[in-house]
Formats: sequence, structure tokens, C-alpha cells
Amino acid sequence: MNSPAADRTRGDRFRFAETVLAFGARSHANACALILALCLACFLPGLVSLQPMDRDEPRFAQATKQMLETGDLVDIRFQAEARHKKPVGIHWVQAAAVAAGEALGVPEARTTIALYRIPSLLGALAAALLSYWAALVFLARRGAVLAAALFATCLMLCAEAHLAKTDALLAACCTAAMGGLARAWIWRGRRDLDRATVLLFWAAVAVGILVKGPMVPLFVGLPAVALCLLHRSGAWLRALRPAFGLALTLVVVAPWFVAIVWKSGGAFLSASVGQDMLAKVGGAAEKHGAPPGTYLLVFFATFWPGAAFAALGLPLALANRRTDAAAFLLAWIVPAWLLFEAVPTKLPHYLLPVMPAVALLAVMALVPGAALDPWRAGTLPGRIRHAAAAALVVLIPVGLGAGLVGVAWHLDRVVPWAGLAPLAAACLVAVASAGALVRAHRERAMMLGVLASVLLVPGVLGLTQPSLAALQVSPRLAAIRDRLPCRPAVASLGYREPSLVFLIGTDLTMLNTGAEARDFLSAGGCRLVFVDGRHAGDLEATRARDPAGGQVSVVGQVSGFNLNTGRRVDLSAYAVTP
Repeated sequence: MNSPAADRTRGDRFRFAETVLAFGARSHANACALILALCLACFLPGLVSLQPMDRDEPRFAQATKQMLETGDLVDIRFQAEARHKKPVGIHWVQAAAVAAGEALGVPEARTTIALYRIPSLLGALAAALLSYWAALVFLARRGAVLAAALFATCLMLCAEAHLAKTDALLAACCTAAMGGLARAWIWRGRRDLDRATVLLFWAAVAVGILVKGPMVPLFVGLPAVALCLLHRSGAWLRALRPAFGLALTLVVVAPWFVAIVWKSGGAFLSASVGQDMLAKVGGAAEKHGAPPGTYLLVFFATFWPGAAFAALGLPLALANRRTDAAAFLLAWIVPAWLLFEAVPTKLPHYLLPVMPAVALLAVMALVPGAALDPWRAGTLPGRIRHAAAAALVVLIPVGLGAGLVGVAWHLDRVVPWAGLAPLAAACLVAVASAGALVRAHRERAMMLGVLASVLLVPGVLGLTQPSLAALQVSPRLAAIRDRLPCRPAVASLGYREPSLVFLIGTDLTMLNTGAEARDFLSAGGCRLVFVDGRHAGDLEATRARDPAGGQVSVVGQVSGFNLNTGRRVDLSAYAVTP
């Protein structure tokens, strides 16, 4: 049996986690520096090496690339197809990033996916810093830093920082708006909002509408309505100066909205509202359907390392739900969560904008002195709850690390040696976090969880994923094109992933039959066709009947795994190189 002195010595080995937190709590400058350092450690590894991730990311990037090619900053298209499902904001900021890359001399800037990811990187950084600003309404600086660190290093935000989509920017806009709404609620009747807060609130709403339509008003409106019902008055919202704000929003949003409605002849409204939003509400769009409760189930992975602490703290928040702080956080989380659980279409990132509130709730409930714990860790129910939460802290890094090693061996017969050290270290730090949580050292446990994520994410995205060649199908096909002695016209038969369009070019032709592939190859000049193994027999049969078929040669083959279809793919590259 260990002595108390031995237990203290073992615990002191991990006191550095609290030292790191204490550094961030010394000043706002230190807090921001620490949050930025944690973010960059998680967000930068893999930003360049990660291939375009089908299907949403290359759709956004390709539409932006076509915007640069055509100079049309209003209409959004993917090849010849109008892409009116989302507003234009993300494409403008992506186009600016790529144009800056071109100006700085980045080679092949328009097919460098990392440039299109810069807005997501900046959006994720802003979301983390704004979560600290929002947390200061409820917590002292030390607690606010801890809450922001839990949000900044959660797996969902880390993933979205690496993808050229709308969701990281959406999270930043929502967090900024909710920080302003929190000040209006907490300070009501006691303190006026300063102009900067009001301006930030409405700027976040306006930019959010340009980025993802009605989502920011939805995430802000649901808690505002809930709090008005709780307070039995909406007078506190006057502090946000709605007349000024609505006018500002109209000035920012209206010009593009009018232009796209006029240019599309109303097709934008029917596509964005009828074909996109209502389709997701009425059914499972693009095979992303799941039953109610799915978000609760995946939450323990997507919000790791903070999920276990949030689960532990939720009963305490509910017990204190009549306080202004708990009421606001629950209003931020619960209505949106219930709404998205009810909608058939489900993707994990849909609930990213409520995760700053989840981090806040965890810290407010569990940090000593922040809330009254009716189930002390020393009691049997308390020990059971802490042990269950501790198991969740360890489960994700161990499961993810083992899963990646198994996938690498199964798909490519390789062991990702470069990533093993940080993956193993992440697991060990997670075990230390679990141990601290069992002993009710909750603040230390949270910070160790944050540091475990700082090891895990670079190990996965920066060091392990580059070795998974089987997942890099489109980049390997593009490399075959680049090795040809001429610049070919390119087509694809059976493989239609948007990443191939982005890497090959807007003029990539999609074919349906072997006869079409034969005709394409025989049309003259330098030609290249990628053919999925399911269609290879069709093409070979047409070549056997065609006297010109002998001019066609196989110039490469790619075998891999398509994450979207969940099956292996085998592609051959047929070329005519005069």
C-alpha cells in the first residue's frame, strides 16, 4: 500500500501541467500566447501534407479555384455545375489566400490545398482566442485559459483547422457573437456594453451569414429566445443595439445576396433553401443520416479530451441551472443540441459552435470553488463517476493509436514508425490525466488532457497520415499525369472524387462507359484516362475491336482505399502520348 508521501511524490511529477496553466494566468498577453501555442502545435502538423479530403473540402477548394480562373466573384460553380448551396464568404477568403500565395511565388499555388486551408486555420485560431474572451465573463483568468485550452485542443476543432471548409470560420463567428450575448445577459441592468463588443457581435453575425447563411443567427437566436423566456423579458437584448446591428448586417450581406439572386434568376434561393437546408431537415442528405442520440455518442471522441470532464460536470451545472452563468451555458448548448439530434442529416462538426460552452461548463463545474459538488470524489458515487470519466480520457488516444497502426498495416503493410513515439507519449500523458482525475485533482487532470492532445494530434496528422499511401488515391493519380512527357487532356471512368478534379483541373472529363473512354483516347493529341477496375474489362473489350487501340498504353496503376465509399479501388492509367 502506497504511503501518502509516495502518492504526493508521484503527483508532483506532473505538477508542470499546473505550472503551464499558471504561466497563462499571469496576464492576458500570456493567456493569448499560451492558447496560440497550443493551437499551432495542434493545427500546423499535417496542414501541408494532408491530401484534399473528399468530398466537401475539394468541392469548396475547386469552386474557389474556378472563381480565380474566371474572375467571377459572385457565382459559385464546381466544373459546369452551379454550387448554390452555400454563400460566397468562404470562397472570397480562400481566393485571397491563394492569390497571396501566387504573389509570394508559391509554385502551383492553385492546386496547393494548404493555401485554401489558411482561412480555416485562422478561423480556428480566432475561435480559440474568442472562447477565452467569452469565458472571462464567467471565470477568472486561470479558469478562462483552461476552458479555452480544452476547446482549442479538442479533436473536432483540430480536424476543422485542417480542412478548407466553412466550419472553423463559422465557429469563430458564433463564439464572437455568443461572447457579446453573454455580456449582455450577465451584465444586464448593471453595466452597459461598450461599442467594441456591440460592433464585434454584429460583425460576427454579418460575416457568419456570408460564410454559412442562417447558422450564426440560429446558434445565437436559440439561446436568446430561451433566456428571454426564462427572464420573462427581452429588454436585456436592447444593450446589443439591434437597430444599428440589423442595418450593419444588411449593408454587409445585401450586395452579394442581391447580385447572386439576380444572376442566378432565383436559383440560389431554391438551391440553398429548398435543395440544401430543407433536404437535410426532411431526410438524410448525401447518405449522412443517423438516429437521434448520435451526437451524444460521438461527442466523447469529437470533444476529447474535454468530453469526460464535461460529462462529469453536467449534473453539477444542472443542479445550479438557476444561476445566470449556468442558465446561459445550458441555453447555449441544449436547444441547438436537441435541434440537431432531431434533424436526420448528421455530421459531427454541426455542433462545433456549442463546444466552447461545453468547455466552459466543464471548468465552471469542476474547478475548485467554481461550483458546489454534491457528490464528493471521496464518496462511492463520486469515485465511480470519476473512474468512469478517467476511463474515457484514456480510451480515445489508446483506441486511435492502435486503430491507426492496424489500418496502416492492413492497407499498406507498413508500420508508421514516425508517429509511434508521440502516440505512445499521448497515451501515457492521458493515463496521468486519468490518475489525477481519480484523485480529484481536476484542474491538473484537465491540463494533462490538453497536453495529451498536443502530442496526439501532431502524431496522427503530422507523422502518421503521410505514411498511409492507400488513402492518397487522387494525389497518386495526379503524379502519373505529371510524369507524362506531354500535358494531356484527362478523363476518368468510374472514379469521380472531387479531389481528382481539384488536382487535375477544371476541364477533367467524367466518362460513363468504356466506349466513351476509347473515343476520348482516339480524339487526337496527348490523352490520359484513369479507369476504375470495375470498368477495365469494358475498355479492354472496346480496344480489342478498335484498330487504333494498340496506340494506347498503360502508364501507371494505383491501388488504394476510398474513405467515402468504404471500399478498395484499383485504377489503371491509359495514355496516348504522340
